[in-house]
Amino acid sequence: MGAAGQLGQAMVADLQREHEVVAATRADADLTRHAELLAFVRGVAPAAIVNCAAYNNVDQAEQRQPHAFAVNAFAPRTLARAAEELDAVLLHYSTDFVFSGLAERPYGEDDLPEPQSVYAQSKLVGEWMVADWRKHYVLRVESLFGGSQPKSSVDRIVSAVRTGTVAPVFHDRVTSPSFIDDVTAASAYLLREGAGFGLYHCVNSGHATWLAVGQEIARELGQPADVLNPVSVDEVKLAASRPRFAALSNQKLAAAGFRMPAWQDAIARHLRGGVAR
Repeated sequence: MGAAGQLGQAMVADLQREHEVVAATRADADLTRHAELLAFVRGVAPAAIVNCAAYNNVDQAEQRQPHAFAVNAFAPRTLARAAEELDAVLLHYSTDFVFSGLAERPYGEDDLPEPQSVYAQSKLVGEWMVADWRKHYVLRVESLFGGSQPKSSVDRIVSAVRTGTVAPVFHDRVTSPSFIDDVTAASAYLLREGAGFGLYHCVNSGHATWLAVGQEIARELGQPADVLNPVSVDEVKLAASRPRFAALSNQKLAAAGFRMPAWQDAIARHLRGGVAR
């Protein structure tokens, strides 16, 4: 599901190399209609369901709570029921936003979630719904960038550096960016190898402030970083709270046999057009 989105398009392209893929979009089934979605999945009868669909407008979710939960929590519940009925694997994506952002070290899968926004709450409930079915993978990604839809924070910084346009970047918000090419590769690996089911953090290795990420982008592009305007999280008025320290540890994924490259390496490959790992 979600084949028309940023992650969905990349997943379809990657999985088609090894599998027959039915690329489903909202035109095929309305995620918010339980019976319609269940009937669609039954009709396809897949061996694996990959759910890339999400309502990810973090600020608007504060005012659209029913819709955020319909897409991010109750649609995954329907997919979990369909997967159990078909004995299919269910792969679903979540977010670093499920954490409070008050930690001082990268979060692991065993750390207690403390969602601070409607979006984050809806994504956490979605994780719980998916976990009702034994044969599941939940991959938490963060600051997703890459693919054919350049709309991420990384892409905004790249555009600013290339054009010499001033861009505000947080100097006190820490991230572990996730390159789509690496996320799709990790997803395909888990499905192919039949790794242990459960929750995984799927981010590029290491972490940095958004200012440091921007400076790395400028360095890779051979451009000055003076267009980057450092700002504090406290200076920006946003409807929804963001975790200030959002770094995630991917050691569990590494232990399962898939090592995510460093975020600097991912940035470099993204700027070269997403060449192979």
